[in-house]
Amino acid sequence: MANYQSMRTASTEALGARIDAGLRAHMNKVYGTMSVGMVITALAAWALAGLAVTGDASSAAQTAQGQVMMIGQGEYLTSFGALLYTSPLRWVVMLAPLGMVLFFGAALNRLSAAGAQIYFWAYAALVGASLSSIFLVYTTYSITQVFLITAIAFAGLSLYGYTTKRDLSGMGTFLMMGVIGLVVAMLVNLFLQSDAMTFAISAIGVLIFAGLTAYDTQNIKATYVAHAHHGDSEWLGKSAIMGALQLYLDFINMFLFLLQLFGNRE
Repeated sequence: MANYQSMRTASTEALGARIDAGLRAHMNKVYGTMSVGMVITALAAWALAGLAVTGDASSAAQTAQGQVMMIGQGEYLTSFGALLYTSPLRWVVMLAPLGMVLFFGAALNRLSAAGAQIYFWAYAALVGASLSSIFLVYTTYSITQVFLITAIAFAGLSLYGYTTKRDLSGMGTFLMMGVIGLVVAMLVNLFLQSDAMTFAISAIGVLIFAGLTAYDTQNIKATYVAHAHHGDSEWLGKSAIMGALQLYLDFINMFLFLLQLFGNRE
């Protein structure tokens, strides 16, 4: 009986060790996929902004009245910039990432893990295109500064979500209701154009996505532990990509709200 009990304990410990090792590999894949997505987004935004702006008035795009499209002191929109930011194409650039993220779940079911990863990277590139306009609004220094602040805050919040013993599942519904309320407030403020409301939305947005960062990290961990014994590598690969998307969205939104609060405008 004692021998059976010791064998059972050893087997449980071995299973726990395998799950712990698999969890570390799973989280490394989540963070790695997210990081590649962030690099793609940053490079796409920076490259498109560079193509959209010129310091040479002679090569700038012109309005129907023959005037150059000036966006700042000594800065002008190129023909590509005019197409990207002033033509109907801007709506495609703005809405395409939203469409892709809404259909991400359906695409995840149909695609292989490798295909889902490519889908995620394509989505990250489109987000970069939609965010390229921030380089026309904010100084490069403030964008870099806020990005570093966001990265430090995100790392701390995600680490908390991963290591805390506190159950954060109760926060999920509250935070999602907060996101919905935030979207409604932003739509209302499109018409009101209130600076005070913009500040409040940005401050609340930072808090909501800070909470979601910790919540999503714990949820990704819990989901892996709950399904680890199935051993379905294809499912786990897709789960890692979905987790990377969740944390990517948390980071991007927290960055944008912090930029609205602390970014220096051109």
